[in-house]
Amino acid sequence: MTDKAAEGVGQGAKGPDELRRQIAETREQLGDTVEELAGKADVKGRARVRAAELRDRAGAMTVQLRSTAAQAGHAVQDRAQQAGHAVHDKAAQAGHTVQDRATRAGQAVEHGAPPPVRTVVRAGLRHPGPVLVAGAAVGAVVAVAAVRRHRRRH
Repeated sequence: MTDKAAEGVGQGAKGPDELRRQIAETREQLGDTVEELAGKADVKGRARVRAAELRDRAGAMTVQLRSTAAQAGHAVQDRAQQAGHAVHDKAAQAGHTVQDRATRAGQAVEHGAPPPVRTVVRAGLRHPGPVLVAGAAVGAVVAVAAVRRHRRRH
């Protein structure tokens, strides 16, 4: 019994109007109690509500997992891009180093080499394109080797 129902127990009605009021109140309380019991007894309805709650939670988790995966993908892409830039920079630096050394060597050879060698060196200095290509290729090979060595260590 609820507290309200217990209030009226043991007290007699002081007249027909009071009795009618108590009966109406008791009926209302009994109706509320029956509704509560019916709700608890509705296993299918409660199962449907629980299934809907679980579907909502699963949907929210799916959205969260997709978001996390997208963030991880972006982070990996950024790291790969940074590594690519680093390799490119090292290759360019190696190419310039090779070019500088080749120029210095060419100048040294030009001044101390016999005339046929000087002619070849001068041609290389006048047309540096092939020398640059060769230097860049050597620089790229050096950069790739450096990256591989770095990966093996880590």
